[in-house]
Amino acid sequence: MPAMAGKIDPMEQFTVSPVLGHHIVVGGFDLSFTNSALFMVVVGVLLAVFVSGGLKRELIPGRWQVAVEGAVGFIDGMLRTNVGPEGRKFAPYIFSLFFFILFANLIGVLPLAILPHLHTFAVTSHITVTAVLAFMSFAIVLVVGFARHGLKFFSLFVPHGTPWWLLWLIPPVELLSFMVRPFSLGLRLFVAMTAGHILLEVFGSFAVQGLSSGIHGGSPIGFVVWIASFLMLIGVSALELLVCAIQAYVFALLTSLYLHDAVHLH
Repeated sequence: MPAMAGKIDPMEQFTVSPVLGHHIVVGGFDLSFTNSALFMVVVGVLLAVFVSGGLKRELIPGRWQVAVEGAVGFIDGMLRTNVGPEGRKFAPYIFSLFFFILFANLIGVLPLAILPHLHTFAVTSHITVTAVLAFMSFAIVLVVGFARHGLKFFSLFVPHGTPWWLLWLIPPVELLSFMVRPFSLGLRLFVAMTAGHILLEVFGSFAVQGLSSGIHGGSPIGFVVWIASFLMLIGVSALELLVCAIQAYVFALLTSLYLHDAVHLH
């Protein structure tokens, strides 16, 4: 685990660095292929491989095809419930969004660090990645809203039944609430994944240092710290796996709810 001057730095795991070890600068822009980009490519490849299992269209589907068809049905049901029949056209995007985030989250918690020179990188623990996903979803909502309703889309900020004497207050509040959506969407995923990885790093470091102190230093307290930290590490790991799935679901669910507003204006 990374250490400096005998101290563990739990934030070092989020460092973006070139895969080849040196930066590639062209025209003043850093075009290096980083560990973040590498794991996004890995996630994209895994998503493509997963989807390929559902393209077989066999009369008697295998487990892989059943899994993909079940995933498609899950996303379709979410959109049908939250958007309505019109939501089916957004199924490819919500499907890709959900499973990209899910795979990225799960890959980020794989314990590959037990092997030499192998370290996973959680791309969703970087605000730049989550912000791009959030603003991309927000942009789709805006495009759908204006394409479907034109300037009538602004009526979204005047809830039905608003008294005339509150028209000076309610629309600005609704507009502010609407504009905050992409920020809350991106921050929620970023904070949840970052906090989880910091906890894993901290308890993992305590476990290693406690075991080392017990074996090499002959300290019984070291073994106590090792056992307690290891048990906490197991619990946090289980919780983090749950958070990986929940955060992907929440991101997709909120995007579908925002699409409902763009389609129906209420």
